[in-house]
Amino acid sequence: MRSFWAQLPTEGRWLLSTVAIQTLGRGLTLPFTLIYLHEVRGFDLGLSGTLMALIAITGLVVTGPGGALTDRYGARAILLAGISAMVVGNVVLAFATTPLVAALGLVLIGFNFGVSWPAFNALIAAVVSGDLRQQYFGINFALVNLGIGVGGIVGGLFADVGRPSTFTGIFLVDALTGLVPMALLLGPLRHVHGRAQAPGEGTDSEVGYLAILRRPAVRWLTALTFVAMFLGYGQLEAGFPGFARQAGEVSTRTVGIAFAVNTAVIVLLQFAVLSRIKGRLRTRVMIVMAAIWAVAWSLLGLAGTTPGSSLAIGSVLAFMAVFAFGETLLQPTVPAMSNDLAADHTRGRYNAINAAAFQGGAIAGPVVAGLLLDHDLASVYIGVMVAGCAALAAMALVLERHVPETANGRLPADAPVSATDG
Repeated sequence: MRSFWAQLPTEGRWLLSTVAIQTLGRGLTLPFTLIYLHEVRGFDLGLSGTLMALIAITGLVVTGPGGALTDRYGARAILLAGISAMVVGNVVLAFATTPLVAALGLVLIGFNFGVSWPAFNALIAAVVSGDLRQQYFGINFALVNLGIGVGGIVGGLFADVGRPSTFTGIFLVDALTGLVPMALLLGPLRHVHGRAQAPGEGTDSEVGYLAILRRPAVRWLTALTFVAMFLGYGQLEAGFPGFARQAGEVSTRTVGIAFAVNTAVIVLLQFAVLSRIKGRLRTRVMIVMAAIWAVAWSLLGLAGTTPGSSLAIGSVLAFMAVFAFGETLLQPTVPAMSNDLAADHTRGRYNAINAAAFQGGAIAGPVVAGLLLDHDLASVYIGVMVAGCAALAAMALVLERHVPETANGRLPADAPVSATDG
């Protein structure tokens, strides 16, 4: 960590030093928004779930325009717009007493997710390059988990459905944490606009999303990201807790502890993992990750064989620990490869494509999990997850044939990048 910090430019240090603080606010509200809408504001459960979906839907809709605007106006400007929307959205949600007002707040929060994701990744790529970029994405991921994890613990201790003001308080704190990155972007980082001029006259207008997606490497990386998110975060939000409760018959306390285990493993192992994967082909790292996730899903399947037992509890906790280990391999490699494939003036659009694939997988995952578990097909559900991991490994092998070695972690970052895909 000391060596990494010493190599970072000043702008990179500013960006990284406040990540955990920024995400602390999100951790305060993320696990409790549905509870707030249903139990505090009195909206029925179906309506509350529909309102929650507005975050993902809005994010997916605005991701494409957000990437194009990032390339046109710079990552800093788009981040300021997105964070401003998030701050206002949380304040609106804190005092929302009707579904319409709550919907407005959630749409503003979703707008921030949709435009800020490609913009933030583009800003990182503008500040750091080469292997340092891969390390940065990995450490950033660990700090995001740390902030969300601590925020979730604090929120769980503070929020009380019997005292609605406590929920108002956590949403206002979430809004206040957004002022930290705004202060950075308006202060120490005001000169880092994250915008690059197209190399030739008219070139920028010719590089649209369809042109980018014609590159085989981009198509395969996008498909791989979608499947990885379908198997990963799309299941952590719905499939995993649903299987653990329905098939494993473990307590909600066990599920909560499992998420704490996930965060702890990521924070503890990410630095060690980064040193081990440095200089290795990213596609091979993805294959190892797919194998680890297959083991994790198999472990979770054991919980369904002896429901309610100590083995079921141990299997649920072991799943989260092993799954988190796989996450530490995924998060540094995919965004680094996406940004290494992009030219400076198209980085926003490349990150938007990657973000859309992430969001698409995260939306589709709960739908499939819900259908399978609702029809008591728990064993089929685990089989689908393991088969998906095998497909993920196969996709990484195909991707390896198309991606330039510079984007696959083989050569130094300052080596010339081929204009083709292989």
